[in-house]
Amino acid sequence: MLCLERRMLGLVAFIGGDLHATSGRLLRCTLKSSAVQQTSGSTHHLQMAWLSSQAPVCGHHTPKHRTGLYGPFTHPQQTLGSSRGPLSLFTQRAALSQGPNTSTANIRLQTRLVVTLLFGGGLLGTWWYVRNEKQQNHRMQRIEQLKKVTLGQGDFSLLDHRGHRRTKRDFLGSWVLLYFGFTHCPDICPDELDKISAVVSTLDKDPSLPPVQPLFVTVDPERDDVAALERYVKDFHPRLIGLTGTPEEVKVAGKDYRVYASAGPKDEDGDYIVDHTILIYLVNPDGLFLDYYNRMKDDVQIAESIRNHMKSYVKLPE
Repeated sequence: MLCLERRMLGLVAFIGGDLHATSGRLLRCTLKSSAVQQTSGSTHHLQMAWLSSQAPVCGHHTPKHRTGLYGPFTHPQQTLGSSRGPLSLFTQRAALSQGPNTSTANIRLQTRLVVTLLFGGGLLGTWWYVRNEKQQNHRMQRIEQLKKVTLGQGDFSLLDHRGHRRTKRDFLGSWVLLYFGFTHCPDICPDELDKISAVVSTLDKDPSLPPVQPLFVTVDPERDDVAALERYVKDFHPRLIGLTGTPEEVKVAGKDYRVYASAGPKDEDGDYIVDHTILIYLVNPDGLFLDYYNRMKDDVQIAESIRNHMKSYVKLPE
């Protein structure tokens, strides 16, 4: 019996010593694993190599999960790959947050773009409305001013180059270019009538614009009768109408547009020059004077001016 007891005590001491040695190795392995876990992510591969070299000390060839003296033991490789490492935690958070934040940022950007477009469109619409109202008011004010101008407000009664009686009412509803001159004029009157012809031809090429009626009123009725005007107007635009009458009728028509006309002295042949106002008058379809053009304006400038007047024209209410 004494021998048996001694054998039992020896077995217990042997087992206890083995367990003590095993627990020591497990403790050293766990401490080394914790130290590895606290290192930075940049030395991850070096730590893995070091742990591999120490594997026999830590029982590396044992299964990944085993039960030791102090409970379940996790392999150091698993500890290194856990989510508690500083680099792994940052990477996981970035991965989790990248999707939702990106989607939210896109939604916010799209919302801002839509709001900006709507706000800009509202501003543009308001500006356009105010601009149109301002232009409309300006046109109406201009018409009211033209009504108060005495220029071209009266009527006239003259004969055309075919002998028909014409009055201002005959030309209502038409745009009119009006020029005062005389058939014996050596250069200025032909030049101005050529300019009028070019303007009318230019505007005729635009189908969106109404036709313009050119008129030529003589300031020399003593020589410019119906027959003389008929011969003269053939040299210019085919729609040009020549107007003449008695000296008093011609004077009334010229006075209405403040035209100055004065005959100079006669030469040996009885010929003379008439000094007169050199202007081209634009009359709108309501019979109101709208604009004038002197010799400095060429046909291109005059045509562009008339085109703008036509586009901005507002008919007077009945």
